[in-house]
Amino acid sequence: MSQPSPTPSWETLVLVATYLDPKTLAIASCVCKSWFSSMSSDNVWRPIVASHFPSLASLPVAHRRLFAIGYAAAVRRLRGPSKPGLTLEDLIFVVSVRTREDEVFSAVRPGGMLKVDASSVFLFDMGCDGAVLRERTVEDVVVTWHVVLRGWRGVFTMMESEGKVGFVPGGEGWFSQELPVPECCSGTVKSAVAADLKVVVGGGKGGVRVEEVTVGILSVADWRYVGVEDGVRYLQHFLLPNNAAT
Repeated sequence: MSQPSPTPSWETLVLVATYLDPKTLAIASCVCKSWFSSMSSDNVWRPIVASHFPSLASLPVAHRRLFAIGYAAAVRRLRGPSKPGLTLEDLIFVVSVRTREDEVFSAVRPGGMLKVDASSVFLFDMGCDGAVLRERTVEDVVVTWHVVLRGWRGVFTMMESEGKVGFVPGGEGWFSQELPVPECCSGTVKSAVAADLKVVVGGGKGGVRVEEVTVGILSVADWRYVGVEDGVRYLQHFLLPNNAAT
């Protein structure tokens, strides 16, 4: 009967381990207790951590554990955020523009009717339903924008703002309002997005009318419009507070 092969010494195992990649090391450490002890040595894992995650290498934690932490964090970062639980089709946009005297524009638009441009940013044209008005100079207006959850199961106020619009051909009004941070993050971060609304006035027979109203969500960091998914993901924190994706 042949004799079983002798178990390699721990010195030999450690020497071999220095030539193995992290995945092979993890597999080899499951062979037995002695292999686990040798393959888990800080002398083996320290250069691996220093190479892959140098910012973690000086922490007072076992280097095998540090590599696992760094690897898990890298995987999560590459995976990105989960899909939002809502879609644009679940939302209804309600926008109005009023002067002191009357309402000059109002629109109720189901999200499914809003056109998403090629860049897929959260910026939408609300159409042209403005009444014909007499031409006049700059005037104070109040603009409101609400987002309603389909079935009227919830509502979130994006903007209630006052400003000025020139009611002459080519007149414009820009409105921006910082949005609140979701409750889950309110104690640690400031708002990162703002609601944006633009009014454009055009000429017409017998007067002028609101020719264009656009609404969007801007990133405060770089003042670019966020993507549609990011915008919907933000809104669901307020429209579905108990089920919002993190």
